[in-house]
Amino acid sequence: MQDHIYGIDFGTTNSVLAIYNRITTEIIEVITTPSILYFPIEQNSEESIDYLVGNEAINSYIKEGMKGRFMKSIKQILPVNNFIETRIGNKNYSASDLVSFIIKDLKTKADLIVGYDCETAIIGRPVFFDDTNKIKDELAQTRLLEAGLKAGLTIIKFQFEPISAAFTYEKTCTKKERVLVADLGGGTTDFTLIELDPNKNEKKNRREDILAKGGIYIGGDNFDSSFMWQKGTPHFGRGVKYESMPGKMMDLPASFFQNICSWKEINFFNGPKVRNSLNQYYVYTKRNPLLKNLLTLIDENLSFSLFQQIEKTKIDLTGGQTALFEFSKNEIEINEKVTIEEYTEIIEDDVLSISNYLEKFLEINQIDISEIDSLFLTGGTSMVNAIQKIFKEKFPVTPIHSGDNFISVAKGLALSEYLLD
Repeated sequence: MQDHIYGIDFGTTNSVLAIYNRITTEIIEVITTPSILYFPIEQNSEESIDYLVGNEAINSYIKEGMKGRFMKSIKQILPVNNFIETRIGNKNYSASDLVSFIIKDLKTKADLIVGYDCETAIIGRPVFFDDTNKIKDELAQTRLLEAGLKAGLTIIKFQFEPISAAFTYEKTCTKKERVLVADLGGGTTDFTLIELDPNKNEKKNRREDILAKGGIYIGGDNFDSSFMWQKGTPHFGRGVKYESMPGKMMDLPASFFQNICSWKEINFFNGPKVRNSLNQYYVYTKRNPLLKNLLTLIDENLSFSLFQQIEKTKIDLTGGQTALFEFSKNEIEINEKVTIEEYTEIIEDDVLSISNYLEKFLEINQIDISEIDSLFLTGGTSMVNAIQKIFKEKFPVTPIHSGDNFISVAKGLALSEYLLD
């Protein structure tokens, strides 16, 4: 038996590895990296491909003038059954290949800390990778398992992410509590009702303490997509008309703008067919400068920079009433003031979906609100004002707690040793 376990939270936005020492029963280190891959345009080998992960990927991508292949939100392609592979350089790569690069990066760094090749990990997964299709959900877990194996792990167990967060919270409890855990990440929102007890910290089997679990495939990326649609796409041609025949004006295809609102689509939105189609529409719009912005966005690979500014606007609005949505690159100029009221309206449909699912979760599992002792919110999206409002209004007298929104899941995974028995 190896002395350490890795708890790996492969996230939509960030990925985290927590190292658990089985001898001292302590978490000794936590490693975090953005879930980003960058493949430089210049490759040095015909046999293998060079790539960078996380912050190194971001820095190199910017340094190289945003050329090459840049991939974000890779977790969202795991349940996509019509995604088979993508060609990078001279090789084809599957979804599990891409994920394995990020897990391997974390594992390599962790192995240096523990001093040997640790092959045991508990990997987190949302309650549902796809909340409408069981086959897609199973496909996503299979791909995640394959990614772990390709990264050099040999003993892999899975744990639901909100349950992991609950075990992290349990370390702070002073008494037995019935806790509703909400894990709101970039791609999913998950709920777990669990009984926590500081006296059970060392207990191996905790299955009987998990009272209910569920989730919905909506998270912070949906908020960013909605914001991009409402505030971003008008700067890239949405609403512009083209002359389909002499004297007849029509709106540009909505698909162009839908695709630049989703990282899952934007990763593969740079093919020659799309570019040729856009060139034609650019002529039909009499070279409209807004459509020129869209061509520049694609040609110069500026989407990451743009979504960074959308993320910044979202973060600024968690602590203020107004924020500036600013973007200035390659003659694309955006400078808009956004109020918290506007932002709340933009994400209203997504927030309502989360709220409605919470109601359904409580109803289906026959959970009486008065029997919930506390709430534990985790994940970056839990900090959004409209999300906070859901829980404050639904549970007006229930204490709301939060931990480290970005590492609590990984720490809880590492503490889920009972799954190995």
